[in-house]
Amino acid sequence: MKGYIKFLRFTLPYKSLTVLNILCNLLSTIFGLFSISMLMPLLTILFDQNAFSSPITQAPNSNASNVFEYLKQFLTNYKNIHGASSTLLLICIAIVVMIVLKNIFRYLALYFMIPMRNYIMSDLRVRAYNRILILPLSYFSEEKKGDILSRLTSDMHQVEVAIMNSLEAFTKEPIAILVFVSSLIWISPMLTLIVFLTLPISALFLSLIGKILKKQSIRSQVKFGELVSMIEETLMGIRVIKAFNAQDFFLRNFKTENAVYTKLNIAANRTSDGSSPISETISVSVFALILLIGGNMVLSNDNSLSPEVFITYLGVFSQIISPAKMFSTAFNYMNKGLASLERIDEIITSEEIIIEKPAAVSLTKFSKNIEFKNVSFKYADEYVLQNINLNIEKGKTIALVGPSGGGKSTLTDLVPRFYDPTEGSILIDGIDIREYKILDLRAIMGIVTQESILFNESIYNNIAFGKTGVSNEQIENAAKTANAHEFIIETENNYQTNIGDRGNKLSGGQKQRLSIARAVNINPDILILDEATSSLDTQSERLVQEALANVMKNRTTIVVAHRLSTVKNADIIVVLEKGKIVQQGTHNELINTDGLYRKLTDMQQLVD
Repeated sequence: MKGYIKFLRFTLPYKSLTVLNILCNLLSTIFGLFSISMLMPLLTILFDQNAFSSPITQAPNSNASNVFEYLKQFLTNYKNIHGASSTLLLICIAIVVMIVLKNIFRYLALYFMIPMRNYIMSDLRVRAYNRILILPLSYFSEEKKGDILSRLTSDMHQVEVAIMNSLEAFTKEPIAILVFVSSLIWISPMLTLIVFLTLPISALFLSLIGKILKKQSIRSQVKFGELVSMIEETLMGIRVIKAFNAQDFFLRNFKTENAVYTKLNIAANRTSDGSSPISETISVSVFALILLIGGNMVLSNDNSLSPEVFITYLGVFSQIISPAKMFSTAFNYMNKGLASLERIDEIITSEEIIIEKPAAVSLTKFSKNIEFKNVSFKYADEYVLQNINLNIEKGKTIALVGPSGGGKSTLTDLVPRFYDPTEGSILIDGIDIREYKILDLRAIMGIVTQESILFNESIYNNIAFGKTGVSNEQIENAAKTANAHEFIIETENNYQTNIGDRGNKLSGGQKQRLSIARAVNINPDILILDEATSSLDTQSERLVQEALANVMKNRTTIVVAHRLSTVKNADIIVVLEKGKIVQQGTHNELINTDGLYRKLTDMQQLVD
């Protein structure tokens, strides 16, 4: 039930379309019922020539079939005036008119349903994608990227196919069943009582099938997410897989997981496909029971049920079988889709750990300093940073060095609030960064990471990156500052050259210089360089270092570096080990002190 409530909240913005759809379905069903009701006088004229031979002046009795009595009275008078052939023609015209009206309103119901379905899916995609952009980095560290992709693609498609296609049935079929059942009660309460006695069996069956399908669908979608993760990892590591001849190993693992997914899909499809024939069998069995009991009532000649009324009753009841079957199928599809919707909803409702305060302060310019006060941070139960106290004055360059796993990158991630400290606070110009608007905080920062994250776009768009109205001159100036202009103008289309997926058409040094140009373009007050040169060759490193030197002028810079030769000129060098600051000072101060920094420097000199 909770799943249905979750889904219904997506329809709330489109209440007017829902109401119009329900109204049109109701009118379509009523006109369809009227067309079936014309069976009674049609059969009477064809098989009982004396039925309408004399006018009826007496008012019909107040009983369940009085509507037929009124109709009989009207047609009797019409036949006496215009003849049997004209009466038959009138009935046929009435049937055609009713069918035309039924289908007009049926089309209108679909006309209003189509935009609602597409708007709901559009909203769901936007909400899920927007949530992906908002969620903290810790979420993506804990979740498999392949599973997230599966939720945004396969699960989204499942919702569109299963729930959206079932939505029409959920608004149309219950209305049809309600109208037809009401008509059956009106025609013969006794026969209809038999129908009601069979409802608990059908409801129990639907509920059981729905629960089984939902569980099977969840298992199937989870397994599909694992398959997507395997494919994503394979594409990312295809060079290493080939280098180590690991193709057979990966293929065996994929075959195993794929076989499990296939079995789960087969089980779910068999359950879904089996529900419809069983539902139809139950409906036809009830129909046969009504035919037996109603037929005996007609044959008893006690006037409890006339032949024409009984045939009309059977005609109306036969119309319930189709919507009941379709509702049963839609119910199963809905449960299958709800399993996917729950997986998508887990993303949409995931906790937003990095929260902006309602009365957050605007930050337009960095004026004084960045200060770490007793900052500690931990993943799960393990501290990565402990009791960090550090002051970074505006315009200064601070280098963070130390062994791998010391917490250097984590410390830089705290400044733009990719994570929040577990303990302590970080102040910018004397105000806790949690008091600032998140977008304002990040707007004054430029970040260059070890891995150059570029996008399958033109060079121009990668440098402008999210900014609109950026002039060509601005882009070129940023590229020149980053030592990237020369190689850009040598490409096929200059700044409009597409660099391919992840920038794979460029060398490592070229990609890194584009990343620097991107950071320069926003003219940041604070520059964060996280091992920006560690993966480059000597020539590329020299070009990137020159670019960084240009960028760092008159800016507050936080540099994370393994190659200590690159940070000799930093104003302050901070040495981190196991999440703690063990040394800090200038290069000359630290190199002349017996400590970790000198040991690291000596080791690198030996390696070089």
